[in-house]
Amino acid sequence: MKSVEEQLEIIGRGVVDLISREDLEKKLKKSIATGVPLKIKAGFDPTAPDLHLGHTVLIQKLKHFQDLGHQVLFLIGDFTGMIGDPTGKSETRKALTQDDVKRNAESYKTQIFKILDPAKTQVVFNSSWLAKLSSYDFVRLASQLTVARMLERDDFKKRFDNQQPISIHEFLYPLIQGYDSVALQADVELGGTDQLFNLLMGRELQRSSAQAPQVVITMPLLEGLDGVNKMSKSLGNYIGITDSADDIYGKILSISDTLMFRYYELLSDLTIGEIQQLRASMEKGDAHPKEVKKRLALELTARYYDLAEAQRAETNFEQVFQKHGVPDDLQEIVLPVGEAVWLPKLLVDAGLVTGTGEARRLIKQKAVTIDAEKVDSDEHVVPVTGEILIKVGKRRFCKVRFV
Repeated sequence: MKSVEEQLEIIGRGVVDLISREDLEKKLKKSIATGVPLKIKAGFDPTAPDLHLGHTVLIQKLKHFQDLGHQVLFLIGDFTGMIGDPTGKSETRKALTQDDVKRNAESYKTQIFKILDPAKTQVVFNSSWLAKLSSYDFVRLASQLTVARMLERDDFKKRFDNQQPISIHEFLYPLIQGYDSVALQADVELGGTDQLFNLLMGRELQRSSAQAPQVVITMPLLEGLDGVNKMSKSLGNYIGITDSADDIYGKILSISDTLMFRYYELLSDLTIGEIQQLRASMEKGDAHPKEVKKRLALELTARYYDLAEAQRAETNFEQVFQKHGVPDDLQEIVLPVGEAVWLPKLLVDAGLVTGTGEARRLIKQKAVTIDAEKVDSDEHVVPVTGEILIKVGKRRFCKVRFV
């Protein structure tokens, strides 16, 4: 293991809250002395099937702990996911069904190992202990906190002041998340800055259970492609880790030069020193911002695919955007000749969009072209004859042949 000072430097990278540094130092010293790794917990409710780079800020920090020799507890909130985390919400969240949770959880397990080492990661589901609690246990757990304390949470306070409903089960969420730390005897818990209240609840409940309180570490919420709002699928400013290599590479190149270094700090495997050298080189004019950004795009694309695929995406990007061509690996599909087809349906059939709703939205945004001609009507129909080249947005192409 590295020394306490060396570990603290790595762990502290990009961190917003560390509660407390003194507790962490004590835990690290004990870990080094005994050879027993710390238990590092981070919880993810499986509310959607895919993760994006915003989620990976926490996962990247888990990797830092793994590289330092500690044990990662990747907690999938299959029980809490059916409640719905109220954090930052102005209304009660729709609870997930058991089928939703199970499907999304399996997807998470596949995706996280693009970053984490499976041999050093323990995937746990909080239904393993929460489903066994009796009604008496839940009443006893609820007695640990007052309504006044709960209303200290900014989101609850705003809803209460605005006379917006707060369901009783939402009050249980922080308690249950805190109880997870008791059940796992976590030494450290990670979360976004919006999770601070919930993370501190774990410390309180561990004290009540005669456990050493966990260290709380919060990470910043990563801004999305717009550089303003946090990365979110609902805002469309996200980079999904299951996106195609071409999309990941191209989207990273689209971020601002300022945002680029925030991505470097929170997502890159480069050391802080190496990142500072890159910034200094760019500021002195020795390196062009685009070349610095391309290095980041190549690194992150390779993480979710491999280096060869990332290099192919880079070549493809240069071919399409710098040389105004079409990708070398142009997708081609063959459809039967027949009656004219509604364009949104054709886009779905070609795999260029996930549904006709998305297709209509993109057409209205004038983001769809057929043979280099923009289409501006979502009622457009396409003659089913010959072949056409469809382009959606800046990076999605497909040649359709009708035979």
